[in-house]
Amino acid sequence: MSDIDLDLQAVEDQMETDDGESRRIVLGVLDGSTPDEEWIDEVESGAVLVLSVEGDVNELAAGFAREITEAGGELMRFRDFLIVAPPGVVIDTDRL
Repeated sequence: MSDIDLDLQAVEDQMETDDGESRRIVLGVLDGSTPDEEWIDEVESGAVLVLSVEGDVNELAAGFAREITEAGGELMRFRDFLIVAPPGVVIDTDRL
């Protein structure tokens, strides 16, 4: 078996923002129980959202999708999830 050399420090350095804070990935459920403003605040703070969709995604995301895209963020539906990325984070779909 070959040795795998993981440079974890390099990975951590890549995940830091310009102000030295680490980016976060927030897992959640999009079912209408979380106020839209909470999702917007998470994305504005630099977090990537991975939300399990329980219902009509268009209806459930209507309160925050436009604001996030107008600010330069991205939203993408993948299977039963909605991925929401802040400005500067690209959702790469090349392998789909």
